[in-house]
Amino acid sequence: EVQLVESGGGLVQPGGSLKLSCAASGKTFSELSMAWFQQAPGKEREGVASISRSGGVTRYADSVKGRFTISRDNVKNTVYLQMNNLKPEDTAMYYCAADGRGWLGLTSDTYGYWGQGTQVTVSS
Repeated sequence: EVQLVESGGGLVQPGGSLKLSCAASGKTFSELSMAWFQQAPGKEREGVASISRSGGVTRYADSVKGRFTISRDNVKNTVYLQMNNLKPEDTAMYYCAADGRGWLGLTSDTYGYWGQGTQVTVSS
């Protein structure tokens, strides 16, 4: 079983930055592909970014390309999401997800392990 714990959310003004972290345990981290999802109130959970086991391949939703960067540290068993130039429409609960098969899809059914989420609010 994989446990995922997100941190780093908060309130930020438009144009600001936040860096989310997700610490993983319970399975060899380098065997997991990882992803970040967002879910705004009343909306479905949407994929934001994913990263391969080695970190060499990444995928992004069009809405965040050029603003968000996903990365991972296989020594610290942690995946990150650097979010720059934040917009009010980025306001959502952000979830970390993991897949033991190494897939990189940005749909929620790709991933079998989920964290509890961290709230990001972008507002002036």
